Amino acid sequence: MWRPAERIRHDARPGVWPTAAEAAASRLFSPIELGPIKLAQCTWVPAMVPWRASEDGFVTPDVLDWYECFARGRPGAIVVEATGIRDVPSGPLLRIGHDRFLPGLRDLVRVVREASRGETRLLIQIIDFLTIRRRPDPARYFSQFLAITPRHRSAFGRVDAADAEVRAWLPTLPRGELERVLDARELESLDFGYRERVTDLHLPQIRDLPTQLPHLFSDAARRAREAGFDGVELHYAHAYTMASFLSRVNTRDDGFGGTIESRARLPLEVFSQVRTAVGNDFAVGCRFLADECVDGGNPVDDATYFGCQFAQAGMDFLSLSRGGKFDDAKQPQVGGAAYPYTGRSGYECMPSYYSDAQGPFGRNLPATARIRAAIRERGLTTPVVATGGIHNFEQAEAVLTNGTADIIGFARQALADPDWFRKVASGRGADVRLCLYTNYCEALDQRHRQVTCELWDREALDAPGTKLASDGKRRLTPPRWEP
Repeated sequence: MWRPAERIRHDARPGVWPTAAEAAASRLFSPIELGPIKLAQCTWVPAMVPWRASEDGFVTPDVLDWYECFARGRPGAIVVEATGIRDVPSGPLLRIGHDRFLPGLRDLVRVVREASRGETRLLIQIIDFLTIRRRPDPARYFSQFLAITPRHRSAFGRVDAADAEVRAWLPTLPRGELERVLDARELESLDFGYRERVTDLHLPQIRDLPTQLPHLFSDAARRAREAGFDGVELHYAHAYTMASFLSRVNTRDDGFGGTIESRARLPLEVFSQVRTAVGNDFAVGCRFLADECVDGGNPVDDATYFGCQFAQAGMDFLSLSRGGKFDDAKQPQVGGAAYPYTGRSGYECMPSYYSDAQGPFGRNLPATARIRAAIRERGLTTPVVATGGIHNFEQAEAVLTNGTADIIGFARQALADPDWFRKVASGRGADVRLCLYTNYCEALDQRHRQVTCELWDREALDAPGTKLASDGKRRLTPPRWEP
């Protein structure tokens, strides 16, 4: 995991908690309209993957328990975790690529409605991702995975050499010689694992993405509407397909890459088809990056252009994140997969309590403010969601008061205390369990283990009805809070 050179400890600050009357009069606990829907307050739980779905992508009882605990806190909105739009195996991640997933998703909607007493709006984040494979054992890579080409045979010294001869020869080469024989992508597949890119136009499935993705996203959005959700969040952020189309490293020459206008083309076409599929009375917005935080990637200027384009096209909200890219991910161990939150861009996405002088709290706010200001200068009122290390009332209220954003997203803080919203609104802020920002939760996510929080997952393990994680050592949801 990348860490800044400075090792300054930053502790979360409770600040001054409001009384119930002060909370009721605040911007944070005031209603706001998101296109066709209205939030009871300007609070938001962003999408977080808890690794609780079944291996074939269905909602499980553990998924229902997870969202029920957030719903009991009654935030303005909850965004359900990244949910795959393709009907393909993808492990314990929720899926929405077929109608057979609808019954479970309807159960999820029902549970949130009941637990929040109808106060919380529910959206679902829909995502597409390309193939990525685990880092192979070198012997297996050379004997099975590497496609032998005339270039390899020429380096071997015999253009008529059998594949088996070349495969037996390659593992014997010193690293320097191997780097001369293999091309950059072959070396990457050896060192990190094979990964598709949106620029791999030699692959038919990649070349056809612009014709396939609009209907895949629109079909998923239609199912979300049928399941009873209030809206969808199009996942245009981090290391995944749509973010890759937006990125400066997208050099496609088919009209969907290169210039900034061409890079925005497919995301806008996806939104247009989604809007057609669900109508104007269903909220549609997106999550995208205010800054990619990688060499050669999108800076804030590009994100400002995209934000204005998305707002002009009629998106109902824009949720801003940063970083989280494969481009600078650390090398995984053999048998492990590259994880896009291990490099500098990953740190920028989820900074920890040991940080540089800037610290981990509100690290994305300056970029968010620039993007929102540009949108407002064009006369557009699209609500902007700010996220990233926001944990106390004073901090959140200031972001809204100074015009940085319109809605506050609490991810790690909501995980630490899903009842944050009820506690603060009722004048009981002193009871809030403040996130430590140690990234204990992120470390679990990296290992694809059920995500919990160190502040509550060892409490009352023997209490009646407590469900434990698969390791038997952690509870899956926090102890229930009642005022």
